[in-house]
Amino acid sequence: MSLHLDLTLLRHGRSRADDEDVHEGRYDSPLTDTGRAQARQLAAYWQAHPPGFEAAICSSLARARETAELVCAPLGLTPQVSDLWREWDNGPLAGLPFGEAERRYPTAAFRHDFSPFTVDGGESQAQIRARALTALHDLWAMPVSKVLLVSHGGFLNSVLRELTGAERGWFAFGDTGFARLSLTRTSHTVTVLGVNEQPHLRFQPDEQASVTS
Repeated sequence: MSLHLDLTLLRHGRSRADDEDVHEGRYDSPLTDTGRAQARQLAAYWQAHPPGFEAAICSSLARARETAELVCAPLGLTPQVSDLWREWDNGPLAGLPFGEAERRYPTAAFRHDFSPFTVDGGESQAQIRARALTALHDLWAMPVSKVLLVSHGGFLNSVLRELTGAERGWFAFGDTGFARLSLTRTSHTVTVLGVNEQPHLRFQPDEQASVTS
């Protein structure tokens, strides 16, 4: 087993919920045509700049699963689908317009980590943290050194917080933005190599030709 575990944490492409301006969470919104194009751009970029992934894991929600399939197919990978990598369970907020959600479930001044996402249900922050740790624990046991994880902005933040100790920090993830981290099995050190990287959105097809010719 390698002494290093390199992780690429990828947020899905643009989804229908992004255009609908609603809470997403467990709302199972598909990719838009724009989101599919973003995923294909990333696949082309990684074909020209091989990342060396040995395995890929994705959320079971449609927007992440489709992103993973579009990105992984040209790389010769089949993503493993996992419920552990789904977005936060936001209970009744899923699919609600932001204004309506605020009227029905106004943002509390304080919500304890053991309290559900809303008064009508959803995951607590403690449950989300436990899921993030379980997902990381499973990764640690895999006999690979480079893994692609395709998930969602909220849950990827939970994973990054556990890895970096930034308990209240927030890491930006745009459409198909990804973070790169390197873990070592000989210490607790986590090296953050990049956050919200989107080089593929500037990538031109002739760049690929010049790299591969």
